Amino acid sequence: MLLAVWGFLKRHKKKCFFLGAFLGGVYVLGKYGQKKMKEIQEREAAEYIAQARRQYHFESNQRTCNMTVLSMLPTLKDALMYQLNSESLTSLLKSKPSNKLEIWEDLKIISFTRSIVAVYSTCMLVVLLRVQLNIIGGYIYLDNAAVSKNGTTLLAPPEVQQQYLSSIQHLLGDGLIELITVVKKAVRNIFGSMSLKHTLSLLDLDQKLREIRTVIEQPAETSTSEESRSQSLLCCYMMSDEENPLATQACGLTEKDIATIKLLNETRDMLESPDFNRVLSSCLNRGFSRLLDNMAEFFRPTEQDIGDSGSVNSLSSVSLPLAKIIPIINGQIHSVCSETPSHFVQVRKSCRFAALVC
Repeated sequence: MLLAVWGFLKRHKKKCFFLGAFLGGVYVLGKYGQKKMKEIQEREAAEYIAQARRQYHFESNQRTCNMTVLSMLPTLKDALMYQLNSESLTSLLKSKPSNKLEIWEDLKIISFTRSIVAVYSTCMLVVLLRVQLNIIGGYIYLDNAAVSKNGTTLLAPPEVQQQYLSSIQHLLGDGLIELITVVKKAVRNIFGSMSLKHTLSLLDLDQKLREIRTVIEQPAETSTSEESRSQSLLCCYMMSDEENPLATQACGLTEKDIATIKLLNETRDMLESPDFNRVLSSCLNRGFSRLLDNMAEFFRPTEQDIGDSGSVNSLSSVSLPLAKIIPIINGQIHSVCSETPSHFVQVRKSCRFAALVC
């Protein structure tokens, strides 16, 4: 039997050799294919896990943004009420002073200025904090990934994070004061000569707010470059003109100071981008729309108004004298700077912009 097999192999040794080589090749290719398939599956699993981690990190960061904004709104409201103290004027009016008309004129300017600045500063606080926290969040994600692999030096240690995030104080301090000055000037130009007996409808009020926004947000006619048109004029209220107080020092900067300056420069580049300008404009549009919606409750037509105009939903069907509108607009700061989640804080487009920052 063995001799017969041996003889068969000798007679067909070339065929057997090729058959063996073929079967061996199939075996090797099969093993190689299994190995590659396993590597692909492991790589896809790793990518899926990494994507899930990034998604969780992003969503967690957005929740942190919302909570941080809400925690800072009381500070912003207190700063506004201190700088634009209309309560002291209303107290004076109760005492029936001789210069009553003068006090009413001051109250008119302060009331409109306070609510308009409240919308501006709240929207700027929302988008600026999203930019800052998402930039920091990106560095934290990279730091966590790097430390888990080889324990490298942190790109954004806690000291750098604290120093960087403290730059938000410009918006709550000098930036807010500068914004108040600009808005008060625009309000005085629009409402300064308007009599307290002058009547305004909600549509008229919307038009006046648009005129004020045009003065504040649109560049001067002499500024015609495309770059200046794409940048928001409101950036100077969110970050100081100086790069950073640290950068003015000739020497003695530590590595942490340099890291902070880098983060601030990244933030400034983001604030000057067209995307940021579009997001901030969208937030402001929604903010002023919400402000008018809140005031619309006081412009509800009476049965007599409905009978006269024949329209219930017309924005111009009800008009109120400016003296009655002043206390309404004056109280809107409590709605705009509310500590509870509101439309001023939860802006969808800013979340999409945050994804670009990350």
